[in-house]
Amino acid sequence: MSGSKKPHTHSHTHGITDPSLISSRRGIQAVLWSFCALIATALLQLVIVGYTGSIALFSDTLHNFGDAVTAIPLYVAFRLSTRPPTPRYSYGYGRLEDLAGLVILAVILASALLAIYESINRFLHPQPVSYIWAVAAAGLIGMLGNELVARYRIHEGKAIGSEALVADGQHARIDALTSLGVLVGVIGVWAGFPLADPVIGLVIGGMIILVAWNTGKSVFSRLMDGVDPSIISEIRHAVSHVDGVRDLSEVRVRWLGHRLVAELNITVDSQISVENGHEIAMEVQHQLLGHLPYLNAATIHVDPATAPGESFHHVQGFSESPCEEGKRE
Repeated sequence: MSGSKKPHTHSHTHGITDPSLISSRRGIQAVLWSFCALIATALLQLVIVGYTGSIALFSDTLHNFGDAVTAIPLYVAFRLSTRPPTPRYSYGYGRLEDLAGLVILAVILASALLAIYESINRFLHPQPVSYIWAVAAAGLIGMLGNELVARYRIHEGKAIGSEALVADGQHARIDALTSLGVLVGVIGVWAGFPLADPVIGLVIGGMIILVAWNTGKSVFSRLMDGVDPSIISEIRHAVSHVDGVRDLSEVRVRWLGHRLVAELNITVDSQISVENGHEIAMEVQHQLLGHLPYLNAATIHVDPATAPGESFHHVQGFSESPCEEGKRE
């Protein structure tokens, strides 16, 4: 919005300098690089599984493939989120990133169930594990590869405000720990405890379910427009720095993928001009930008002190028509 002092309507919508294209490109780059790294790691492990028959390594490899596959819907979501809003999707396509989380959750659960099934089957039908040092090497490769991917995803996710990318990075970190479990299983087999292999497979399956539980809570929270309460506190703190704002009566915030949007109702002196009210709203916008780097858009309603709050913006409901109300009077 320009700095010209033209009168504006009661509702002010301020489009913030949109970093969405840059952040989406960073997200796409992070997804692509991590996808290639995980596929390479999983393929190498799969070859070793074929030679060794390790069920713990198979579970770990399966999880790595699943982790790589989850990058696909996230990539699609990042690509589509760069499209401009349309009359049908007036908020844009940012919500696709949250919907991709459902696909990620389904893949995680599927890999957990398959890992547990294979581990139980190995309990019932034991098979020797050969080339245990090759299994150990594969576990080490998986641990290092996943940890590198985890650090990269978490760093980029925090940089652009993408909870989905951060969660995927945390998922990769759990994968690194499961690869460490493969090493523990190898030590058990080497020490003369052959059932260590399926036991570790079961442990890995349980850890995957734990990841699925935490991921599910995050995904459904976003779909229900859940936000960290500290964001609301930060908005109130930012608005408190603006002279002329008597009260912040309403705050609504939601994430659309890695983009944060907010709606505010501020109360100002009823005697000031529309022009002055607009200037106050612009200063509120400036403060929000300084306090919330992930903020993509803010709609600021300026209310006079004589009519503050959201209740003055509500349209009369349909439960009672004006004619019926007049008859009662």
